[in-house]
Amino acid sequence: MNFFNNFFNKVFHPNIQKQYQFVLTKNNSSQDSTNELQPLENLDQTVYPDLKNNLDYVKVKYNALINSDIKIRNFSINFNKQKFSAFLIFIDGMVNSEIINRFVLTPLMLDTSTNSKEIISTIKNNDVTIRKVRSFNLEDTLYNMLLPQNDIKKSTKFSDIITNVNKGNCALFVDTLNCAFTFDVKDLKQRSIEPPTSEVVISGSQESFVEVIRTNTSLLRRLVNNENLIIENVNVGVVTKTDCAICYIKGIANDELVSEVKYRVNNLDIDYLISSGQLNHLIEDNPRSSLPQIIATERPDTATSYLLEGRVVVIVNGTPFVLAMPATFIDFLSSAEDTNLKYQFANLLKFIRIIALIFTVLLPGMYIAVTTFHQELIPSELLFAIVASRNSVPFPILFELLIMELSFELIREAGVRVPSPLGATISLVGGLILGEAAVSAGIVSPITIIIVAITGISSFALPDYIMSFHFRISRFFYIFLGTVAGFLGIAFGLFIHMGILANLESFGVPYLTPYAPLSKINHNGYFLSPFWKREKRPDAFNTKRERSQANISMTWKKGSEK
Repeated sequence: MNFFNNFFNKVFHPNIQKQYQFVLTKNNSSQDSTNELQPLENLDQTVYPDLKNNLDYVKVKYNALINSDIKIRNFSINFNKQKFSAFLIFIDGMVNSEIINRFVLTPLMLDTSTNSKEIISTIKNNDVTIRKVRSFNLEDTLYNMLLPQNDIKKSTKFSDIITNVNKGNCALFVDTLNCAFTFDVKDLKQRSIEPPTSEVVISGSQESFVEVIRTNTSLLRRLVNNENLIIENVNVGVVTKTDCAICYIKGIANDELVSEVKYRVNNLDIDYLISSGQLNHLIEDNPRSSLPQIIATERPDTATSYLLEGRVVVIVNGTPFVLAMPATFIDFLSSAEDTNLKYQFANLLKFIRIIALIFTVLLPGMYIAVTTFHQELIPSELLFAIVASRNSVPFPILFELLIMELSFELIREAGVRVPSPLGATISLVGGLILGEAAVSAGIVSPITIIIVAITGISSFALPDYIMSFHFRISRFFYIFLGTVAGFLGIAFGLFIHMGILANLESFGVPYLTPYAPLSKINHNGYFLSPFWKREKRPDAFNTKRERSQANISMTWKKGSEK
């Protein structure tokens, strides 16, 4: 090895006389040796009365000599014929500079001197004017008179101040004061509200959530339009302190469900949280299961309907998908458009999705089982056609089917990763060319291409992306069971699969509710009843308000019949 290193260094790098080696070593400090997560910094220090100490502390914490986006503005406040040194700290790119200039710096830096060191206030009581003299207080004066901000907070701990600055606020430190003021001057660049991309509907709302938590909560507020909507903020992550919002409707959601969601979200000992998908993995009942146990939606109207049903919604800052819980199996087979269509049309689509689900999971396995063990189930003419098409194929059916299934998954993944203008073209052309070439080369038979194509198209008909992943994985197990034991193996697999589904729970609610265990459906089963008959909320959620509408909701019709 040294010979080759010396040779190539002399040939390609004749001017290099030294070899530099860089090796990462583990820091075996006493703090890192513990397995428990500790805060990176101790921010429990309170604000100093001396401005210089505060300035030095903030510069050290923010590495102001290195960070180019940390801005510190030193200035003087002129008030009551006195000058007070002060400084502002904010993060460039996260604040609105015009707001800082007009509503923070301008009121503070203007000459606001008075004729005395006392402030006189006039109060009228029963037509009698009372002149009240009170001593000058800089802290109260700044808070009540000189800072025209709609959102201003006083903080005495650096932990609260730094958290606010990291969120895009501005902090003001004034000499002789052992507190600081933080203002909401955020100007975060964000994506505008656009139509949903993964939950597309024809008749329905065309709005989707964005990556900013306050925009998302405002969308829910606008749709719920009720003061009982509770939105509680929670910070998750020792390092990132990611903002999360736990949303529920007081008077409808079950208190135990709300408490359980709060308990799980508040008891996460992690360094960072970036997306709602990560939070999903951390709070679901059975993280080892590939079945989704929490609903992820990007539609405000869908999230609102979940809230009105008595569920809890969790919003994570930085991601356009919100989480709704508890979830049941039938939720992942329902589309956002079902409630906007007539119940006859919605039920037809739901029936088609069930057929698509059966094809996605069982069609390849049943094809192998029929052609290998149960040929008597196939009409003679079709059997002769299958046998004739496979005469030139040198591989067994299992290998032939696996080749095409893996090829289809490769094409699907490639269509997602390539640039969007080319994705559909590559998927279509790649599938046609690959299938035609495979048949012409005698690698697979035409009937296998048909089976794989029907299976792939059926998987796209499932509304939920995560649930379709589970069934795509399960399909390979059923292929193996069909190859080993035919229909008996598939039946055994279905028995085990249903047992797993029946054993799952989502925040105390059985996964197959309301069918296993069988309960009173109250028109909340998989197939929809007419809207005027959906009088009760799902009883599995044990909501405080059982009814969602009166027995006779169309009172106008009752009046017209009279």
